[in-house]
Amino acid sequence: MSLPSARQTQTETTLHDLAAALPAGMIDTSGAPVNMRVSGLTLDSRKVETGFLFAALKGDKLDGHAFIPQAVKSGAICVLIGTKDPAPQNVAVLRAENPRRAFSLLVAAFYKTQPEIITAVTGTNGKTSTVQFCRQIWERLDLNAACLGTLGVTAPALGMTEDGSITTPDPESLHRTLAALAAKNCNHLAMEASSHGLDQYRLDGVRVTAAGFTNLTHDHMDYHKTLENYLAAKMRLFTDLLPPGGTAVLNMDDPVYEQLAAACADKKIVTYSLKNPEADFAVTRRMPKSDGQDITLNVSGRDYELFFPRVGAFQLYNALCAAALVMAEADCPPAQVILSLEHLAPVRGRMEYVGSPAGINAGIYVDYAHTPDALENVLTALRPHTQSRLYALIGCGGDRDRSKRPIMGETAAKFADHVIVTDDNPRSEEPAAIRVEVMTGCPEAENIGDRKEAIFHAVSLLKDGDVLVVSGKGHEQGQKIGDDIIPFDDAETVRTAIAAS
Repeated sequence: MSLPSARQTQTETTLHDLAAALPAGMIDTSGAPVNMRVSGLTLDSRKVETGFLFAALKGDKLDGHAFIPQAVKSGAICVLIGTKDPAPQNVAVLRAENPRRAFSLLVAAFYKTQPEIITAVTGTNGKTSTVQFCRQIWERLDLNAACLGTLGVTAPALGMTEDGSITTPDPESLHRTLAALAAKNCNHLAMEASSHGLDQYRLDGVRVTAAGFTNLTHDHMDYHKTLENYLAAKMRLFTDLLPPGGTAVLNMDDPVYEQLAAACADKKIVTYSLKNPEADFAVTRRMPKSDGQDITLNVSGRDYELFFPRVGAFQLYNALCAAALVMAEADCPPAQVILSLEHLAPVRGRMEYVGSPAGINAGIYVDYAHTPDALENVLTALRPHTQSRLYALIGCGGDRDRSKRPIMGETAAKFADHVIVTDDNPRSEEPAAIRVEVMTGCPEAENIGDRKEAIFHAVSLLKDGDVLVVSGKGHEQGQKIGDDIIPFDDAETVRTAIAAS
């Protein structure tokens, strides 16, 4: 089911009603008649229709002010700008000190409805798996549930599954989705909260009832510049969006735990850990198996013995975060939530087992790991399941954080027996130059630029007892080369290579 348009989701409202929903003094309406009727809001001039409010926001590459004439020509009756921006002619004007946040709150007021329970998850790695696990647990509790993030909207029980590519959508798309989910009686939603989305106020106006934190590792330094800025963006979920008394689910084993806990002094803090028995959700015993892990999980002083059907400590961290978030918002016996962990299904592109060449006892996995920490987690998780050689196929995206490229190479060389460097999404950069930067960290690696050729070669190398990880793109269905997006699916390419082997 496709998401409805603004006109399908919400009827007209007045500018006065929208402005009244914002904090006092946030927006200056003196440049527009308050009885003006608004039929939609957007920050994309190409989506403007008659009666729309257009938000002229400044981005990294484009300035929305340049598109005001186009928006007005398309029917915009009002524009939102900053307090110091020059006012356009022949159109009503709203001003705000923080127009990005103001726009998000205006959109929230326009669409009005949201699922009753919304849990948001932030962190460098694990957000997608955690929100997917939340949805699965809720569904086992017979609750109308959905999740929203990198994989799009996932709500199979509600008939609203839709692929996506952006972890945190723009505010209008986000709030339109929330309203559509609420209209389908979705009362439990788990959503990803990216650092970009938080820093750009895209989630403001979302009525978050519980928030989870997975981890903080090296990523997005091209945008945030420093790890301190990166953490500050993620902390907005807890300090600005989660209300006092809301539940903050925190990873006690992460180095920034103490900082987060201090920032959540007015929240209910629930902790999870694989190392600290004092955590609220504490794994006190873990035994890896070929298809998962036997664990003892202590919750509120009670031990639960269960089999978790996913491999790797990092997947267990994600499941604990999900269980704690669900427990905070579910009116049911704790045992129902805890024992549901035994039934968690794999998430597309996240440690996804694809298969093995015919006649060979080897395993091939596809994973989204595109940071050094995520790659290390995947490789160390699969090492106990590797009887012979562990192969890693890696790459790095173009127009993104260059500083992590040699670190990715170093990580692969340290934790795998054989490394193949290939193209990821080179975008506007020269692919060969990206591979050279990665290979400064793994000079002994093979360099095969064509991703399909690299995957076919990697599969051809496998012998009994080997394991191959194809990392970096996970669920993605295309490869971005220059201005083109070429259809490409890692898992499907692996299957084709297996069939040809």
